[in-house]
Amino acid sequence: MALALTTVAAVLLLAHLGAVGLYLHRLRRRAPAAGVIGTPFVTLLRPVCGVDAFDAETLQSSFDQDYPRYEVIFCAQSPDDPVIALVNRLIARNPQVPARLLIGLDRISGNPKLNNVFKGWAAASGDWVCMTDSNLMLPPDYLATVVGSWGPATGLVSSPPVGSRPQNLGGALECAFLNSNQALLQHAAASIGPAFAQGKTLFFNKPLLEHAGGLRALGQTLAEDAAATQITRSLGREVTLTPLPFAQPIGRRSLAQVWTRQVRWSRVRRDAFPVLFALEVLNGGLVPVAAAFGALMMTGADPVYGLLYAAVWYLAEIFVAARAGWPAGLWAVPVLVLRDLLMLPIWLATFLRRGFDWRGTVLSPAPRTLPAE
Repeated sequence: MALALTTVAAVLLLAHLGAVGLYLHRLRRRAPAAGVIGTPFVTLLRPVCGVDAFDAETLQSSFDQDYPRYEVIFCAQSPDDPVIALVNRLIARNPQVPARLLIGLDRISGNPKLNNVFKGWAAASGDWVCMTDSNLMLPPDYLATVVGSWGPATGLVSSPPVGSRPQNLGGALECAFLNSNQALLQHAAASIGPAFAQGKTLFFNKPLLEHAGGLRALGQTLAEDAAATQITRSLGREVTLTPLPFAQPIGRRSLAQVWTRQVRWSRVRRDAFPVLFALEVLNGGLVPVAAAFGALMMTGADPVYGLLYAAVWYLAEIFVAARAGWPAGLWAVPVLVLRDLLMLPIWLATFLRRGFDWRGTVLSPAPRTLPAE
């Protein structure tokens, strides 16, 4: 048993350090290689719903793109949405970029985001559409990076978000989940094998997706990014991640909000990729650190080696976060530990039910018509 625990601790630590190393390698090649599609006209499609703390900044970033030819289409569901006044002000303030706001709801699926953006998808002027959540802060080279990331075998370009500007414990905890865990692992997986899409950024060739069923096909799982991954692979193409993720300002979060969000996306992963989800019980530092201490206790070795093991694990995360410009510092170690203590309860809570509530809408799994992962 001691040998088994030692093996588990060693393998998981090596995997963790390997993920850190792969991300550090990505930091040295920030710009994407020259794309194969040139600089086509792009529709930047941004669904909006309600007003969040950073919306004025994140939506303004839509107009600040260093890209030669693009339009912006904002999509709102209701004419009473308070975000409409903000969007109209931004459009009026930035006449240099073709932009419009479309209002209405097309019930093409059980996914409210897809129902909201369907009108914008139909109105897009060209063959290339980038769906981008309203709370993502777009750097000036955002569109150039997304377009440049499209390769010969690409069927979809995506990118996970990383959290920035946390303003309380809940915000820091959200960043701990997003950054040195989820984004780190997603990029590491893409470095050594097939990548997975993340809904914050989805860059499509519109005719290609229409051939596979269009936006309606994206509504066949709990989340559009999971369906997009499955559809892309069913077409014999691959998901390509941008070299580095893009920032999402977090601000203040309650611990309940962090819990709800993490359980929600855990259920999405369980529904779409059940085999990989089963391995998530090993995610984070809880299992490997516990295995290390268990092996030391069984062999009578000095427990200080367990503390050393934990220090290596978490200092590696602090180091990569500092190099990447994410919220970092020794103060973050207790937040990382809290994150890892929550991972097993979140994984278990996922099995209580399969659907979830999203902004008042109950989402449930649809019958599968796509190839299973």
